[in-house]
Amino acid sequence: MLVIVAPGQGAQTPGFLSPWLEIPEFRARISAWSEIASLDLIAYGTTADADEIRDTAVAQPLLVAAALASFEVLGLTPDLVAGHSVGELAAAAIAGVMSTEQALALVRERGQAMAKAAAVTETGMLAVLGGAEDEVLAAVDRHGLTPANVNGAGQIVAGGTLERLDAFKADPPAKARLIPLSVAGAFHTAHMAPAVDHLRQAASEITPGDPAVRLLSNADGAVVATGAQFVERLINQVANPVRWDACMATMAAEGVTAMIELLPGGTLTGLARRGLPGVKTVALKTPDNLDAAREVLK
Repeated sequence: MLVIVAPGQGAQTPGFLSPWLEIPEFRARISAWSEIASLDLIAYGTTADADEIRDTAVAQPLLVAAALASFEVLGLTPDLVAGHSVGELAAAAIAGVMSTEQALALVRERGQAMAKAAAVTETGMLAVLGGAEDEVLAAVDRHGLTPANVNGAGQIVAGGTLERLDAFKADPPAKARLIPLSVAGAFHTAHMAPAVDHLRQAASEITPGDPAVRLLSNADGAVVATGAQFVERLINQVANPVRWDACMATMAAEGVTAMIELLPGGTLTGLARRGLPGVKTVALKTPDNLDAAREVLK
């Protein structure tokens, strides 16, 4: 059983689109989607530096476009599909909840709204690796932070104001390693509430279809039955934690045997190697990975 997953913000690296643009259909899609995203996605994916693609309003459309274009050239139909954070928009398009064009238009609005919300207060995110989960969550709560991503495999991401993050770093949970994340704000926390209203207004123009492929939600890992329910969850997810641990638990319960992570792959397959032992994984990083991905179920 195959699950295809789409990564979230932070997976992008300078120049990651370059080798893929040698595939004519990939280049054509990215070029066409640049107009919808109101961004030169080819330039941002090839010549832009790390700071430029760290910008939320750039990173989010770039990631969704890359995931969807790599899915199209991959040419496989999954049994399950899921996306991490902004990757849920790519997953929604793959499942048929919305068109690729609608997903790109919506992620443009999402990225701009979240960038605007992040500018209100100086906030950030911090990955907590290791430690006892209950102790980590207690420490996050004690410092007034939010467990913005509960990723499983011993990884929790805390989000909040820079002042509270500094206090957390000075008083970390036992046996945990802390890594500041290169993001523009505290995503999936109450600091993103203004972006929720904007996204709901933007999404009101979409009439969602019901998923043609079983589609998992970041809210609780559940398989969502209707497109309307998924879009509502996708909107609320902007200011609420991502429960990737629950998504992986559902994958295990559903009997997943293989995972392909769309471009720019690596993060979610890394979590799966620890959280889903025995599941074959392939991350699409360059076109050289396509053959291995197509063979993963054999």
